[in-house]
Amino acid sequence: MSPAPGALLVIGDVVTDIVARHRGPLSPATDTAAEIRTLPGGAGANVACWAAASGLTDVRLLARVGTDWASWHELRLRHAGVRSLLVPDLQAPTATVIALVDGAAERTFLTDSGAALRLAVDDWSPELLEGVAHLHLSGYMFFAETSRETARAAARDARERGIPVSVDPASTGFITTLGVDRFLEEVEGADILLPNADEARLLTGLPEPADAAAKLSRTFPLVAVTLGAGGALLAGAGAVTARVPATEVRAVDSTGAGDAFTGGFLAARLSGADDATAAAAGCRAGASAVTVIGGRPGAA
Repeated sequence: MSPAPGALLVIGDVVTDIVARHRGPLSPATDTAAEIRTLPGGAGANVACWAAASGLTDVRLLARVGTDWASWHELRLRHAGVRSLLVPDLQAPTATVIALVDGAAERTFLTDSGAALRLAVDDWSPELLEGVAHLHLSGYMFFAETSRETARAAARDARERGIPVSVDPASTGFITTLGVDRFLEEVEGADILLPNADEARLLTGLPEPADAAAKLSRTFPLVAVTLGAGGALLAGAGAVTARVPATEVRAVDSTGAGDAFTGGFLAARLSGADDATAAAAGCRAGASAVTVIGGRPGAA
């Protein structure tokens, strides 16, 4: 009997998602009919939940939340099988995202980061790495100085203990604001980079995701680029090493699909799968994600 895999520790964001699905175009200055739901979300929290849903039994999440929604989120994380390490913030509200989802399941986000990017170094302790086999950092942590310092400290402590680190770049808009070179400098040393196609293009200036992945893999030992309905590709040592097809499904909401891929991918790797097999598991999780409203397993 093989030993149970070590824990996955995710450091990231917990968000209250307001998801509005509108089938027709938005009508400025008047009403547009929509289905509106309030759901738990956040890139980091979503990754943790999908990793647990993919069979990983020890998934932990460190995040900062406002006292307004803290108990609500903690309950939902616990039901998802995630051990939540939520830090209450007495001054800032829980992060909130309004997701506008059109008839093609594409989404546009309006983001209030609230407490999420206030995760401070004082909230971190190297003791949180006890029993951890992999550390995953949500890219959102790098977009504010306070949380960026915390992400740096966690990555440094993980590397000192020989624990692999992965990063999801998270947002082309926020990367552009921070600066591509600055972002790459901040995440240098990560073992795995998990961008989507647009993020890979932005980080390299190359239009083809395969070329972008190959270039990024000269800096990061393993790069997994998600391509939506095109599946995913892997790159290492400057070359594409595998292409994985997507699972064909009817999409209703693409929110959280990349987070689902990351959660499924990391869970499979921690359970002993090779990179291509793990990417296939990630694609299955991503396909499942787009069939429900919101970014969590069974969120609808």
